[in-house]
Amino acid sequence: MSTPIKTHQIRRVAVLGSGVMGSAIACHLAQTGSEVLLLDLPSKEGPRNSPAEGALKASLKSKPSPLYSKRFVKRIECGNFDDDLIRIAECDWIIEVIVERLDIKQQLFERVEKYRKPGTLITSNTSGIPISQLSEGRSEDFQKHFCGTHFFNPPRYLQLLEIIPGPKTDLRVIDFFMGYGESVLGKQSVLCKDTPAFIANRVGVFAIQALFHTVEDMGLSIEKVDKLTGPAMGRPKSATFRTCDVVGLDTLVHVANGVAS
Repeated sequence: MSTPIKTHQIRRVAVLGSGVMGSAIACHLAQTGSEVLLLDLPSKEGPRNSPAEGALKASLKSKPSPLYSKRFVKRIECGNFDDDLIRIAECDWIIEVIVERLDIKQQLFERVEKYRKPGTLITSNTSGIPISQLSEGRSEDFQKHFCGTHFFNPPRYLQLLEIIPGPKTDLRVIDFFMGYGESVLGKQSVLCKDTPAFIANRVGVFAIQALFHTVEDMGLSIEKVDKLTGPAMGRPKSATFRTCDVVGLDTLVHVANGVAS
């Protein structure tokens, strides 16, 4: 097992985006020792932090649980982008986990750069948008400390962690995350090239799209496909279509379009 290169210490992490993956990643980081600031858009009505707080509560009710002990939720503090983004200056690592749209991610990174402390690690959990595109227009220090850290759903249980360098990422940052992923986060860190969808989704999306054509050609129902492509084949019970639901149909479409282009 690799050990993290002693170039950085992770005590506090800002997770930007509290959706299904953001909340689950926040939980996993909390149970592996980090204090977590979980941010999302402010609510238009009611308490400003309710989107992040509601998403975290929903995540805690999910099965299997994102935490092996509910006491670790005390390490997670919720906030919003308008009131609390300034607090990312307190963090050692900033990870973006928002919607899979290049323009929206770039807009957020522009805001992040106003408050991020130089030298702070910053990564994206993108499912397949090239890292080089995400860091366009950002400062040299930002690009030097920026890479992809792609977790898989659910983050507590799936071992794979893809580490994707950009064109200007410092190799010491990559070495650190490769080791940190394994020794602290309990993952199998895999170094990926910056190609659309990286490795797992590049293979997985092709397989799913190929199956969709087979389903149409053979006239199979969704229920039949999931019965055949789950435990009967030695695969998880989520099978094919339930896996698509877990991933999110919008995310699947974005990744598929990225590979196609």
